[in-house]
Amino acid sequence: MAAENSADTPDYRDTVFLPQTDFPMRAGLPQREPEWLARWARIGIYDRLRERAEGRAPFVLHDGPPYANGHLHIGHALNKTIKDIIVRSHQMMGRDARYVPGWDCHGLPIEWKIEEKYRNEGRDKDAVDVVEFRQECRRFADDWVSIQRDEFKRLGITGKWDDPYLTMDYHAEAVIAGEFMKLLMNGSLYQGSKPVMWSPVEKTALAEAEVEYHDHTSHTIWVRFKPVGDALQGASVVIWTTTPWTIPQNRAVAFNPDIAYGLYKVGEVAENATTTTGELLVLADALAEGVMASAKVQDWTRVSDVPAAELEGVMLAHPFRGVEGGQGEWDYDVPLLPGDHVTDDAGTGFVHTAPSHGDDDYQLYLKFKDRLPGLKMTYNVEPDGSYRKDLPIFGGQAIIAPDGKDGPANVSVIKQLAWAGALLAKGKIKHSYPHSWRSKAPLIYRNTAQWFAAIDKPLEDGMGQHGDSIRARALTSIDKLVKWWPQSGRNRIHSMVSNRPDWVLSRQRAWGVPLTCFVKKGVQPTAEDFLLRDARLNDRIIAAFEAEGADVWYRDGFKAQMLEGIADPDDYDQVMDVLDVWFDSGSTHAFVLRDRQDGVPDGIADVYMEGTDQHRGWFQSSLLQASATKGRAPYRNVVTHGFTLDEKGMKMSKSLGNTIVPAKVIEQYGADILRLWVAQADYTADQRIGPEILKGTADSYRRLRNTLRFLLGALSEFDESERVEPAQMPELEQWVLHRLAQLDHQVRSGYDRFDFQGVFQTLFQFCTLEMSAFYFDIRKDALYCDAADSPRRRATRTVLDLLYHRLVTWLAPILPFTMEDVWLSRFPSEDDSIHLHDFAVTPADWLNEPLAAKWDKVRRARRVVTAALEVKRSDKTIGASLEAAPIVHVEDADTLAALQSVAFADICITSGLSLTSDPVPSEAFRLSEVPGIGVVFETAEGEKCQRCWKILPDVGKHSHPGVCARCEEVLSDG
Repeated sequence: MAAENSADTPDYRDTVFLPQTDFPMRAGLPQREPEWLARWARIGIYDRLRERAEGRAPFVLHDGPPYANGHLHIGHALNKTIKDIIVRSHQMMGRDARYVPGWDCHGLPIEWKIEEKYRNEGRDKDAVDVVEFRQECRRFADDWVSIQRDEFKRLGITGKWDDPYLTMDYHAEAVIAGEFMKLLMNGSLYQGSKPVMWSPVEKTALAEAEVEYHDHTSHTIWVRFKPVGDALQGASVVIWTTTPWTIPQNRAVAFNPDIAYGLYKVGEVAENATTTTGELLVLADALAEGVMASAKVQDWTRVSDVPAAELEGVMLAHPFRGVEGGQGEWDYDVPLLPGDHVTDDAGTGFVHTAPSHGDDDYQLYLKFKDRLPGLKMTYNVEPDGSYRKDLPIFGGQAIIAPDGKDGPANVSVIKQLAWAGALLAKGKIKHSYPHSWRSKAPLIYRNTAQWFAAIDKPLEDGMGQHGDSIRARALTSIDKLVKWWPQSGRNRIHSMVSNRPDWVLSRQRAWGVPLTCFVKKGVQPTAEDFLLRDARLNDRIIAAFEAEGADVWYRDGFKAQMLEGIADPDDYDQVMDVLDVWFDSGSTHAFVLRDRQDGVPDGIADVYMEGTDQHRGWFQSSLLQASATKGRAPYRNVVTHGFTLDEKGMKMSKSLGNTIVPAKVIEQYGADILRLWVAQADYTADQRIGPEILKGTADSYRRLRNTLRFLLGALSEFDESERVEPAQMPELEQWVLHRLAQLDHQVRSGYDRFDFQGVFQTLFQFCTLEMSAFYFDIRKDALYCDAADSPRRRATRTVLDLLYHRLVTWLAPILPFTMEDVWLSRFPSEDDSIHLHDFAVTPADWLNEPLAAKWDKVRRARRVVTAALEVKRSDKTIGASLEAAPIVHVEDADTLAALQSVAFADICITSGLSLTSDPVPSEAFRLSEVPGIGVVFETAEGEKCQRCWKILPDVGKHSHPGVCARCEEVLSDG
């Protein structure tokens, strides 16, 4: 705002208090952020915060461990940034906010990588000593932990990086084993044989959280099951399935008594149909037409109803009964059984039932096995997804090949059904099908002996405050002990836990924590003495793991060493399966929250925060594990975020070329821009990111940086002697204090509710609309042109100082690098940091609702004036608002009184302004949203002050040439 100079007017630029700051407009974040990271490491901010926070209430966000096997993707950046904002904000709100980062280190993906390495080297993994193999897995995980740690730190994530937790640390492995043995002791552990999700490619069972669904094209078949004897008038019961390979394992056919069934007689058929005229079929009425079309039946007759009473108890012949080469394998009766899971939405109304290869099938087996001795489990499928070699006709054929593609089994079964005369129709269907999230290969349900945690069995542990079983405790925790953010998370996990089966704990792999138990030889799993339960044995195992890690389980002589004096080693087998890695991560509450010095006494975290997929993953495994071993959930709040999509809302994929790599964003923009993208997004839903979105984020950042730069410039050399008490401030400054008091509540509440989008948008709107476009705009004149010690300028600078301390701390959790820069630009120090400060205490008596109501009227009236002047600026009538002296007509008496009580011309940044209660003339400018106010444009009279640029009648009538009375006084005093 320095004055224009002319030949006969002195140059007054040196008399104006223009902003002074070295804070650059261009942030240079990619280059400068590493300097701040090094500085924070040098001064040890995290540990200093722990020292300063001693005695405060602890606040612990427990880190869900990422997997140590690759560079970070954008989902990692979103996740860790949200966590960091939570931790930093709660620290600055007066808590002792601790954050221990961790990693999930065991499991199949790492084992897979080492096997791949061996294959490339021509080595046989099975020929390698298991301990050597495990140590190679450990080294692989350790390398990736180091890489990911540096990548996380580059995002500005604060935490105990020099001492993270790793599930492969010896203590962690000891605790995981100890937590498992609690299941052994409380009666929830059992070995059972039931169908589980199985990966033939990886040769192991998978947990529900390790399964993802993709489109897959499957064979689909309609198969005749002929009745034994003269039941159903000899009509065939028709089933439909998308897994032909399960037909050799068929043991029953299910129907639903609530579905209407009919007896149908085939009429004319197409030339290549497999049906014959006059053939009788039993079908659900709602599905008969579709079945006939698939079977190429051109017309048919519904002969009669087939009531449920006629179906139940009917015996059918397996479609391979008597088949050539079958060697009697399938010469058994197949019962028709009622089942609620059967629907008439698709298929035939009858469901082929193979108890070894489906959960509904297995549940039907459990219901009827005692009444029907012939209803048995089968063991036809090997771990690699091939039929057992001695299975007639199909022996050794693969269902899923080692490369994840379909093996020959489906086609072989379909051909055999056709030769046996049982194939009614065939086709293909594209549908959602389970795949391994690691190998991406299709899965099968496979009956196999596995170890389970019974989630409905009453536990023998004396921790029944929230229920006697794992499921009961988990559901009580969900409803009564945990807050879910957003609340929809509660419904999601409640449904999953309510309906989930027992937890499959075992994996047939090498890299993990073993199931530390021993079983008695020659004893059935249901026998009382099948499992060796002995507290002394448990203690020995835990001590051995603490000293040498879980590798000792695999060393020669370990069994004898552990069982010495407790049991005869020759009487027991040592279980060699490893634990599901979800049990590892589900146990982290014990060795992180409970055991570490920076944990919490009760072992319960304030927050778990992960993506919404973790309702079936880590949130659930932690909930079930802790319910089994400590009687309740290990968390009080669960916060979830959505997935990250590209700008068009598409899932990111390397093949589509639409991935956003965090390191590339940081290289171009800096980590604070990536963090700002997180803060601006509604993380509770799916978020979008891409080049255009990042450009918009960078623009928001620049606008915010402008505000902060103005503050720094305006506060140059601010001294405590300038400070003015609120009661002595003009109303406009008191209004700003009122807004700060409101914001203090909103910001703290927003951070408490994990609503970072709300926090940032509130602050951004305040900075750009209320401060930059309103308050700063008005007070620039006082800051630049008032005397240095004028009450108005001192009040303005006092308010700007109060505003600075709040904005910089409020925004520090979101933009840690930039706020550090802003802080040190004003308060340079070798060992200070904005992150060592809390949110400033804001006095409640700054709130002034009556004043706020008055200034709401003033601001609404100002909008009409500034809009009217913008019209004149656009049509070139004026170049700046100081050339105007409008007449403002105000119909409402209270509004007029409010405007008359303030310097309304200064507020509108005009050189003059007249207020009147006269009716608004027709030619006046109006805004429809602000009724009762009209503005008539008038130009300001007088000359332009060469110091402040106002046009006033007294300019040129003072001792200093070309200035107004206010500037004359400043110059004379100076």
